[in-house]
Amino acid sequence: MQVKDDTRDNPYAMTSLSGVVERITFVNEENGFTVCRLKSKGYPDLITVVGNLPGVNAGAVLELKGTWKVDAKYGRQFVVASYSERMPATAAGIEKYLGSGLIKGIGPVYAKRIVKKFKEDTLRVIEEEPDLLLNIEGIGEKRLEMIKAAWEEQKEVRNIMIFLQSHGISTVYGVKIYRQYGNESIEVIRSNPFMLADDIWGIGFRTADKIAKNLGFDPDSFERIRAGVQYVLNQMADDGHCFAYRKELIEEAVKLLETQEDLVLRALDRMVLEGSVIPDEDDSVYLPAFYYSETGTAKRIREIASAPSAVPRGDRADLLAAIERKHGIRYDEMQREAILTAGRSKFMVLTGGPGTGKTFTTLGIISLYKALGADILLAAPTGRAAKRMSEVTGMEAKTIHRLLEYKPGQGYTKNMDNPVKCDVLILDEVSMVDLILMYNLLKAIRDETIVILVGDVDQLPSVGPGNVLKDIIDSECVAVVRLTSIFRQARDSMIITNAHRVNQGRMPVFKGGRNRDFFFIEQEDPDRIAEEIVALVTQRLPGYYKADPVRDIQVLCPMLRSSTGAHNINQLLQERLGSDRASVRYGGTVYRLGDKVMQIKNNYDKNVFNGDIGFIEDINLEDKTVSISFDSRSVEYDYTELDEIVLAYACTVHKSQGSEYPIVVAPLTTQHYIMLQRNLLYTCITRAKRVFVLIGTKQAVAMAVHNNRISKRNTMLCKRLQALWRYDHVRL
Repeated sequence: MQVKDDTRDNPYAMTSLSGVVERITFVNEENGFTVCRLKSKGYPDLITVVGNLPGVNAGAVLELKGTWKVDAKYGRQFVVASYSERMPATAAGIEKYLGSGLIKGIGPVYAKRIVKKFKEDTLRVIEEEPDLLLNIEGIGEKRLEMIKAAWEEQKEVRNIMIFLQSHGISTVYGVKIYRQYGNESIEVIRSNPFMLADDIWGIGFRTADKIAKNLGFDPDSFERIRAGVQYVLNQMADDGHCFAYRKELIEEAVKLLETQEDLVLRALDRMVLEGSVIPDEDDSVYLPAFYYSETGTAKRIREIASAPSAVPRGDRADLLAAIERKHGIRYDEMQREAILTAGRSKFMVLTGGPGTGKTFTTLGIISLYKALGADILLAAPTGRAAKRMSEVTGMEAKTIHRLLEYKPGQGYTKNMDNPVKCDVLILDEVSMVDLILMYNLLKAIRDETIVILVGDVDQLPSVGPGNVLKDIIDSECVAVVRLTSIFRQARDSMIITNAHRVNQGRMPVFKGGRNRDFFFIEQEDPDRIAEEIVALVTQRLPGYYKADPVRDIQVLCPMLRSSTGAHNINQLLQERLGSDRASVRYGGTVYRLGDKVMQIKNNYDKNVFNGDIGFIEDINLEDKTVSISFDSRSVEYDYTELDEIVLAYACTVHKSQGSEYPIVVAPLTTQHYIMLQRNLLYTCITRAKRVFVLIGTKQAVAMAVHNNRISKRNTMLCKRLQALWRYDHVRL
């Protein structure tokens, strides 16, 4: 029977339509907006259907209500106002339904085998007698358990997605919510939607607040105000702050919540009583994790620095001279001072810019302690930094997380009760280490261990909260040696000399000899800059330097947005460099086999961390998984976890910390004026090992060079260290 088409009389009339989804043309994962092609009885051609259809798959049987319209570009469409879904009844419909990727563990191949065996009874079998699937070739116990779990999950997730969609919330979080709360998901959301902001990565206060508003929550409730205050503190932590000043916190919370100040004051007092925030001196307000990490870090540095060492005493100067004679090397005066200071200190910082010999000096420190018979461990914050440390020292270097033996569900195995056993710990790239990671490390170090921190304090501070290396140096409580002399070989590099010029507030030198390693291309038009970057990365630089455009060349951008931002450059480079083989779409981004990607959150279960770069090596359409290789280690992601990665042909300078690349290409224009700071340009230049290409305007370079107003972070580590040292001095 043909469905009546009321549009002949009234094009805006609500009408009904039913049919089978033949294919999904487009899905916006953020809001559930879908374009699909529907086969409906009585219509000779497939119908284009558009609207919010969260979780709908090919093969689904839909009952739709909506209106017809004629789009100027795409023609006649049916615009959905509401819908319901029925399970397909025919064998062909069931096969299409199961083969669409709906159930993890069943793709087109298994769908065909299952339907061939059970025909129209297939869905009942999966629902009521799933063990019969063991009769299907290729399905064993492991795959059967996967199918069972996925079948149950998709039923509940569909309910959650429809619930979210009915409240105008992105359906992309449906699976994550289900995995957090299970069958209680909708009940949890109804009782306290603000829990989502705490428990689900990617859902912030604003999203939770939108749900709460739609559910009729009191806008002046304590639960809402508490969530708003915590959101402000977490936003400040994302900007590197360890705390907020009380006045600033209240002002920001009032603005966010659009409520009265006295309500925020009362809520804040209640939060103090329940321990969800901690007030401290100077009217500072902390989230507990940052307060205990900051006070704990200061305490541990003091305890380690004042404890006796397990390494035997001896004449370090004579020993160093013997090492020089044995290896036929000669340290300069400052390097000798650094090595000897490390030899007599319990806690020490070695800092300096590129080409000043930090690595050479670190090797000298290692040689000295080896000669003393000490047990030495090396560590760095990232896999790449640890790998580089291993290459230059010839010793194993671990990431901090690996050193502390993190285990999913258990946390750090190494801690105060089960410490890391070594006489000397040398930690590289310390400018990258945030407050919480430093505290977890120091908690796991024995008091008698000698700790040597190595890093460039002039680089950008850590992505996470705190300014640990700078605070330790500024406190003047532990030994610090700063290397300033540039090696003769390093002076031949324009990368190194220009990095130092920028750090001193001087403009870089743009012209050089034929074999120079620093290039400046002057271009003002942002769109032309983007085109130039694509040409450089895909053709000119690989051709001249015989470089791999994906693995050897990295584009570093001051910002994510704008035509010369990392997001746009990634899209342009993926089009030129990405594979046209298997792909998966998530959150508006298409990920392809071979794509260069970056992890953007710490995932302790996977042992992958914010800033790690990997390459997509497999996309499994049946199991709905993506395998990514990080430093030759394969890590599997479910499709729903792809919001943890982004394309990384280009990335921000902040995300490049601790990494080095053979070739770096960097745009710098007045479009980026908010980010134009000296330490950003300095960090950008020092990421390049072989070639650095800067594209933009001299005006933008000058703005960065002359802007030394480093954004101040709210930290008290320096002050706490000084207070502990004064206290011990007075006590003694």
